[in-house]
Parts: sequence; structure tokens; C-alpha cells
Amino acid sequence: MASNKDGDPSLGYLTRKDTEVKLPRPTRVKNKTPAPVQITAEQILREARERQEADIRPPKQKITDSTELGDYRLRKRKEFEDLIRRVRWNISVWIKYAQWEESQKDFNRARSVWERALEVDYRNHTLWLKYAEVEMKNKFINHARNVWDRAVTLLPRVDQLWYKYIHMEEMLGNIAGARQIFERWMGWMPDQQGWLSYIKFELRYNEVERARGIFERFVQCHPKVSAWIRFAKFEMKNGEVARARNVYEKAVQKLADDEEAEMLFVAFAEFEERCKETERARCIYKFALDHIPKGRAEDLYRKFVAFEKQYGDKEGIEDAIVGKRRFQYEDEVRKNPLNYDAWFDYIRLEESVTNKVRIREVYERAIANVPPAQEKRYWQRYIYLWINYALYEELDAEDIERTREVYRECLNLIPHEKFSFAKIWLLAAQFEIRHLNLNGARQVLGNAIGKAPKDKVFKKYIEIELQLGNIDRCRKLYEKYLEWSPENCYAWSKYAELERSLSETERARSIFELAIAQPALDMPELLWKAYIDFEISEGEYDRTRELYERLLDRTKHLKVWISYAKFEASAMEEQKLCIQNARRVFEKALNYFRMSAPELKEERAMLLDEWLDMEKSFGQLGDVSLVEPKLPKKLKKRKQIASEDGLAGYEEYIDYVFPEEAHAHNLKILEKAREWKRQKLASGADD
Repeated sequence: MASNKDGDPSLGYLTRKDTEVKLPRPTRVKNKTPAPVQITAEQILREARERQEADIRPPKQKITDSTELGDYRLRKRKEFEDLIRRVRWNISVWIKYAQWEESQKDFNRARSVWERALEVDYRNHTLWLKYAEVEMKNKFINHARNVWDRAVTLLPRVDQLWYKYIHMEEMLGNIAGARQIFERWMGWMPDQQGWLSYIKFELRYNEVERARGIFERFVQCHPKVSAWIRFAKFEMKNGEVARARNVYEKAVQKLADDEEAEMLFVAFAEFEERCKETERARCIYKFALDHIPKGRAEDLYRKFVAFEKQYGDKEGIEDAIVGKRRFQYEDEVRKNPLNYDAWFDYIRLEESVTNKVRIREVYERAIANVPPAQEKRYWQRYIYLWINYALYEELDAEDIERTREVYRECLNLIPHEKFSFAKIWLLAAQFEIRHLNLNGARQVLGNAIGKAPKDKVFKKYIEIELQLGNIDRCRKLYEKYLEWSPENCYAWSKYAELERSLSETERARSIFELAIAQPALDMPELLWKAYIDFEISEGEYDRTRELYERLLDRTKHLKVWISYAKFEASAMEEQKLCIQNARRVFEKALNYFRMSAPELKEERAMLLDEWLDMEKSFGQLGDVSLVEPKLPKKLKKRKQIASEDGLAGYEEYIDYVFPEEAHAHNLKILEKAREWKRQKLASGADD
């Protein structure tokens, strides 16, 4: 009972110890040094091979009489039949069975087995091949013919059956039968190899005319470049040059647009080259290069260049090289039609050849690639295609109407409401002027001002009208210019300059007054300077002073003060009065910088330097002592440089200390000294 309690019911009441698998304890290797004789893997394999036991083979049976032979045959047939019943679909079993029957010289039984096998799978061409080979091997020719005939009837797309059938007939010397079989096969339109085999068969028996007829049927059945080239080579091999050329010409008519046309043209050109017809070959190359797409003509270009180097003159070689470069550019623009630099290079190449039709074609193709986005940066390169096109038509082609049409189309294409190009408008107008069409030029520039006004357009239009002496038109144009851009100081100045050149002083002055009254100007300093220079040139010194005072009301810039002082010093009046006026301006400026802008120490120092130079330039009338006491001292100081991380170091700078600042600084020191003395006396009294 105790043992039952200790036992596990799932183990049949055996204890765990009883069911343990006891493995041998691994032996500890004490000596780990390598053995003196090492065993190689090769030696282990060789020993295993030597110790392998021989295969058990059945004993050889010797048949002594017909009874034993009959028993043997019966037993073998029973084995084969049993095997066939089990694996009827296994063709190799049928083949072994039939071959065994053949080995027993029982051909009727063998044929029966082959026929039964064909009933199982007549689509297996291996069965037909082996069946026919057995009949052929045992010289049953008619039986073999019967098998081949049935095979090619049932499986006409298996080329091997046709080849074997034809080979048998040819070996038997039945040439007519073989030809008949070939004709049957050709009715099924086999691949190229089948036709070529038929042609080789006829050529083996010197039937050239028959072979030619087969070739003609062949190229009709397989209208490919390779087939036509074979036909032409066949004619060439037989010395029929005219026939070969005729074959190539027919091929070109039918396959000029084929994907493999390049190979045909190369073969045709090489044929003419071998016939010493270099001009014909050159024409073929050029025709091919004109008709084959550039992407498929790489080998053709290479052959053409090599041909020209061998047979051509200098012009021919250059033309071939141009063709090669043309191919490269075509490839580039095909990959990226918006690569305008490639189009420019392509156009330059065509212009070097001077073929008008080609040049225009390339220009038209280039300008057809309009930038996809209506942004000026995308159009800046593109617009030069139109410019170059127009210049080519005008200067090289000398076609005036076509040039005018190019400019018109270009201007219609540009989206003027978003951006425009003044260059195009001006070139179109200048073209019309060169051809004495002034109304046309005015119309172009008027359209430019109406659709897309620009500074360059206004300037050029005004320049043209001024050269023609149309002053009223110039005034109207300036008015339009200033109406479009009232802040443009250049336009105001030029308008006033025009009036002044016409001695219209009051009109010029009125224009200047209108200009400086504008609320916003792009370069007001130039406008004021022009106005002041105008008044000085007119000798209106009082008006000039008034202008300077008005300018100083608007700005107190250092340059204005210096310019004002220099004007007073150089005014065409009594010299002493001029010097006094100049000193008065300097004093006024110095007072402004001292009282209203004390932080502008550098400007104040520059003002004093100018004053000092002016006093020196006056000679004996000048008084340097008026300026020298006011000159500042230059002190080199350091200041801390602050950065994001904290203090980054120190920076040196020049500081100016003026005399009144130094005096104030000394007073502060004396005041502090007195304060210190008072504090010391007070502390002594307390003690």
C-alpha cells in the first residue's frame, strides 16, 4: 500500500525515480593538448566509405529453355501491367514497358503498348519521338512514317517532330518527300528558324530559285527587319547585287517606321558601301537620320560619323558631327522640355549650319514650351528664346513681316496683368523705328504704357520723342509718367530739366515745387539738390537760401548744413559777406548739435573739421582761432559687449570730449573736493 501511495497514477503507479532516463555522465577531459596524430575530415569519410556494406543485388537468372522464357515474360508483363494499373499517368512506366517488349523482339506487343500510352497522353511529344525512333531503329520505315505523320497532324506546333520527320526522309534520300513535309509545315506559319531550315535544305541541293521563292514567302510571313536583311544577304551571297538592292528598297518601303528600322538602314548603307556606292550610302544615312526618332538613332549616328570620316570631305565630316551633337541636344530636350539652356545650345548649333527651315523648326519647338507657372522668375530665360527668334528673323533671315509677327505673338503671350518685360516692348518699338514705321513704334510703346507701364518704357519713349523734337508729346508723356509714379524723383528732375533746356524757367520751378510738395518721394535728397542747383544756376541766391531754410525745416542732416555753408561761402557776392554768412550757418548748425542733439558727437566733430578747413581755405580772411577752441579731444575708451550668454568682452571706441563738457567735469571734481573737506571738518569737531 505504501508503494502505491508513493507511485504516480499517471505513470502506472511507478515512482519518478523508476521512470528517470539515466544518461551517462560526461567524461572530463584531463589532457587538452593536441594529439600527435591528427584525424582529418577526409580520412573519416574515406574510412566510412570503406566500411560501407555492399548493396544487396538479386542473383542473376539464366534461362535455359522456352518454358522458363515464357514464365519470365509472363511474370514481367504481369509486373508491368500491375504497375500501369497503379500509376497509369506515369509515362516513364509506359516507355519502359514498350522498350522491354522491343528488347524481347515482340514488336506487335511493343506497338500495342505505345498505342495504349498515346491514348493516355497523346499531347506528350516525347512519346511520339521515342515511338518513331523505335520504328526507325528497327527499320520499319513505313511504320515510322505513319507515326511521324500522325504526330505532326496532332501536334503541328512542336517543331522537333517536324525536324525529325524531315531528317528521316532526307536520310532515306526522299528529297521530294522531305520538301512536301516542309511545305505542310510552312502552311502552319512556323517561326523564323523553321523557314530558315527549309531554305538551308534547298540550298544543300543547290535549288537557289526555290530558296528565293521561300525567302519571298518568309518575309511575307515574318515582315521583320532581320528577315529582310537575311533575304538581302542571301542575294548578295549569290552575287545578285541588283536583286539585293531591290530587297532593301522593298524593306525600306514597308518597314521605314518600324522600331528596328535603324538596323535596316545601317545594313542597307553598309551594303552600298561594300558595293562602292558611297553617294548612295550617304543618302541612305541622311534619309534615315531625318525619319528615325532621335532616341532610337544612336548607333546610326555613330556609323554615319565613321562613314564620313572614311569617305567624306571636310563638309561631310562636319555635317556628321553636327548630326551627332543634334542627337545629344534632342535627347536633352526630350528628357526636359523646359531646359531652356539646352534649347539655346541646340539653336546655336542649327544657326551654325544655316539651314533656315531647321532653325525655324527648332525655334518654334522651343517657344512652344511655355513655363507652367505665371511667375516672372520662370519666364526670364524663356523670354530670350522669343528675343533671339525675332533677331534671327530680322538680321539673318531678313523677313520683316515674320519678325513683326514674332514680336506680336510674344507680346500676346505674356500675362501683362501679372508681370511684363520692358525689354520686349522696347525691342519691338526699336524694330519698327529701324524700318521707318514711326506710327507702329508709337503704337507699341503706347500699348506698353497702357498695359504694363515701366520706367524703361517711359524713358525710352520720351527719348524717342525728344530726338524727334516733339516737345508737347514729351510733356504729355512726363505727365503720364508722374501720374503713374508720383514718388519718382528721377522723373520730376528730368521733367524740370527738359523745361529748363527750353528756357521755361517758371515751368521748371513750378515742377520742382510740385515735386517737393509730394507726400512721399523715393530719393528726396536728389530732388532737393537738383532744385537747389537749378536756382544757383539761375543766380537766384535768395531763393536758394530760402530753399535751404525750407530743407532744414524738414531735416537737420549734417550734409545739409555743410552744403548750406559751402553755398554761402561760394555765393557770387562780396567775399567778406560770404564768409560771415558761412560762419553764421556753421554757428547755427553747431548750436543745433550742442543743444538739440548732444548725442551726435561725431557729426558735431565733423562739422567743426569742415569749418576749420573752410577757414583755412579763406587765407588771410579766415580766422582759425574761432574754431580751434571749440574742437573736441579724442579719447579712446572701452565698453562691455553683451551677448546672449552674458558679457562677451570689451570693445574700443573713440569718444569726443568738447571744451564745455571738460569744464563741467572739472567743476564737478571741485564740488566733490569741497564736500569731502566739509565732511572732514565736521567729523574733527565731533571728536
